[in-house]
Amino acid sequence: MKLGILGGTFNPIHLGHLRVAEEIGEDLGLTKVYLIPSGMPPHKPQKPLADFSHRLEMVRLASKTSPILEVWDIEGKRPGLSYSIETLRLFHSHFGSKLKLFFIIGADAFIEIKTWKEYQDLFAYASFVVINRPGFNKENFLTFLDSLDVGFVWDQKKKCSCHPSGNILLNKDTTLIDISATQIREMVAMKKS
Repeated sequence: MKLGILGGTFNPIHLGHLRVAEEIGEDLGLTKVYLIPSGMPPHKPQKPLADFSHRLEMVRLASKTSPILEVWDIEGKRPGLSYSIETLRLFHSHFGSKLKLFFIIGADAFIEIKTWKEYQDLFAYASFVVINRPGFNKENFLTFLDSLDVGFVWDQKKKCSCHPSGNILLNKDTTLIDISATQIREMVAMKKS
């Protein structure tokens, strides 16, 4: 079974999130892409955050017509901070050894991965799909990937970086939608949305 994960605060979720999840799901032939609202994100403690139950409901409403998207409240059920490594471990224990997992992440978040809990272990649990952003520099990215020192090797034939676990790292372009959760919150605050 091939599943995708797109996590985030989804504060709020928007069309950009949904489009990325659906495009990657279709492109990679995934059975489902799970949208995982973060319970207590460790990297955004200072930012105002809507209550988890409200963000969860927004994600459910936004994704309900998509046949490929599923919502899982796995991080809201755990006490304390929400760490991706724990979520990946739970996915594997829930779905079993036949699971092939794809962790979908924006390039802007990926370059912060060294600050994540047990980041070196993440790549053993899932293949990573890094979504390119405007101004993305592939050479700088490959240098950054080498600096992670987790064993990725470029495979020219497969056109991806391969991890010793058998998982891969892909760079993908998706349809860019000029929107962000920050813009939405600012527009709502100014009563423009």
